[in-house]
Amino acid sequence: MSVYISSTGHFLPGPAVSNDEMESVLGFVHGKPSRLRRRILQSNGIQSRHYAIDAQHRTLFSNSQMAAKAAEDCLANSFIGKPQLTMLSAATSQGDLVLPGFGSMVQAELQLADVELHTCHGICSSSMMALKAAYTALLAGEHSTAMVVASELTSRLFKARRYEVAGAELDFNAEFLRWMLSDGAGALLLESRPRAGSFRIDWIRSFSHADAYPVCMSVGQAPNENRSWQDYPSYAEAETAGALLLRQDVRVLDAIVKLGVDGYLRLIAQGLIQPDEIDHVLCHYSSHYFKSKIFDMMQQAGVGLAEDKWYSNLYHRGNTGCASIFIMLDEFRRTQSYQPGDTILCMVPESGRFNTAYMQLTVMDAY
Repeated sequence: MSVYISSTGHFLPGPAVSNDEMESVLGFVHGKPSRLRRRILQSNGIQSRHYAIDAQHRTLFSNSQMAAKAAEDCLANSFIGKPQLTMLSAATSQGDLVLPGFGSMVQAELQLADVELHTCHGICSSSMMALKAAYTALLAGEHSTAMVVASELTSRLFKARRYEVAGAELDFNAEFLRWMLSDGAGALLLESRPRAGSFRIDWIRSFSHADAYPVCMSVGQAPNENRSWQDYPSYAEAETAGALLLRQDVRVLDAIVKLGVDGYLRLIAQGLIQPDEIDHVLCHYSSHYFKSKIFDMMQQAGVGLAEDKWYSNLYHRGNTGCASIFIMLDEFRRTQSYQPGDTILCMVPESGRFNTAYMQLTVMDAY
């Protein structure tokens, strides 16, 4: 029994925002331009991205609304309608509400009835976890269709006032992701039967290293503190302490490359990846800085993948966290050339506490 990605979709809110425009949208902290913005943008290579907030910091689309719009786009390109969906699996780093689960909010937006529901919470690789849950449910024969959606709305965390409340000076770890992340949603339709131009899922694997590495990317903990934002006497005190800022510990961030390549080598050793048979590579590298490092390390190990096989939309769509790999796969299907029998390797390294996810697809014949 096999599972197929028979349709894909995405949603990006508003017009594309250029590098020169982004600080006008997010706001100038203490009325001053950032001293780090150009340096970080030069490293990540991103030229434009999308935000679900406007320059007055009004939310134009909620996270669940973006997810629903991506799912509707996916269904519009499919052979089925909402009544045929029997499972919804949703992923995000941070929903609109703390509770209930993100999947419940997306189901309500989509007005789906009587579906089995799964919510996956995490960072970049949570979309692959949500996909794995739906994939295994179809393999088990419990469902014949499933919608998998991943959505991120990080711009609300980057409003200037949030940094001003947390103190007079912005530390690098708190500002770093402000110039890295943006908003968007992607969706995949899974079916137990192949359709014209569908992608068969050959396998999905992931390796978590949370037991061996410290937290690298987080919200909810102030620097040099071992307590949660919920342990403060009030939410206001947690915010003032900087516990609600999105942070990246750049001191350990480079480990993401080594661990990503290590997982790739492990899958080769298990016989799941045969480098010579890979035709296309979709890798969610969060910054251009990491692309050459990943590529070089694979080459040094003697199992490199030719650079002309790599596809990315990072530079014009931005880093949309867990939604990135779904948006990338959708744009790959719509814009790139591929043939029946081609194999596609998808890789998603995550820096939260270092989890790496991998998937291999095979392009099916036209039916």
